[in-house]
Amino acid sequence: MSERDYTTAPVADSLGLRDVILGLASDLRDLRAGKISTQDAQARAAVAKQMFNGVRLYLQAMRSLEGSAKPVTHATEESQMIEAKVE
Repeated sequence: MSERDYTTAPVADSLGLRDVILGLASDLRDLRAGKISTQDAQARAAVAKQMFNGVRLYLQAMRSLEGSAKPVTHATEESQMIEAKVE
């Protein structure tokens, strides 16, 4: 997996949240127009809810990992020691 650039590409874009929100809005319009049943609308909303729960868990995990991450500068000293041992 390639490294993400979080400053220029928000997480919402990579997870497709805009499409989910647009789909929910479309489902609401279709429900009001009578194109889909209430059961269909509820099922689609339940799927979207689970997707958003997954996004919430993803963001919490990222926040947790970032909070406990060590600076890279310490890692370079350790990697130099390891490289010296290998040679």
